[in-house]
Amino acid sequence: MLGAKLLTLTLWLFQEGEAIAFDPINMWRSMGWPARMVVILLFVMSAWSIGVMIDRYIAFRAARKQSRVFAPTVAGALKDGRIDEAIAIAEQNKRSHLAKVVTAGLQEFQAHERSTEISGETIEASKRALERASAIVHAELKRGVATLATIGSTAPFVGLFGTVLGIINAFHGISTAKSTGLAAVAGGIAEALVTTAVGLFVAVPAVWMFNYFTSRIESFDVEMDNSSSELIDYFIKRATRGKK
Repeated sequence: MLGAKLLTLTLWLFQEGEAIAFDPINMWRSMGWPARMVVILLFVMSAWSIGVMIDRYIAFRAARKQSRVFAPTVAGALKDGRIDEAIAIAEQNKRSHLAKVVTAGLQEFQAHERSTEISGETIEASKRALERASAIVHAELKRGVATLATIGSTAPFVGLFGTVLGIINAFHGISTAKSTGLAAVAGGIAEALVTTAVGLFVAVPAVWMFNYFTSRIESFDVEMDNSSSELIDYFIKRATRGKK
């Protein structure tokens, strides 16, 4: 709503002050180069944030899709004690966050199981492998998300900088025209409002998507923690059975 009101006011100012049509080309031509550089910077930030949004959406969607297939399949293999098959299934679902974590734990457990009897040290080593894998996967999931927070928090200030430049341009128009009429300040004020509107246009989606992706990452973390805990329980039960 605020962005729409700003653009409406900008249209009115351009029509009253310079009698030009409201279209991007004429608005661009009416801007000074400092304001143009601000708008270019904002569009670069917007393109960057859109790229991150698309990349993270595809990655999260693939992780969720593969995890839904992976979880019941690997659970069935582990229930029957087929660790080799469980590892093979995990390697076939490499885009799943759960598969990456489970693979690390199973490989560590399998390496110790083949060399010695299952002991507390073996389970602890597997637990550490799971924790390392969870930390790595968490970092992979967060890749680029912090950029959205940065863009969302800085874009309004970049737009505000353009606003300041527009106001300076408006006062320059007053001093040049030796008049305080609307025609003298319309161009500068319109320039200021355009950069403000573009800054908000860039910032709002970035903040929304940052919050959305953060909540998704938190749910992925919970799933990885639960899977790690269940896998450790499986190792303990397997060790207990081996001692009998």
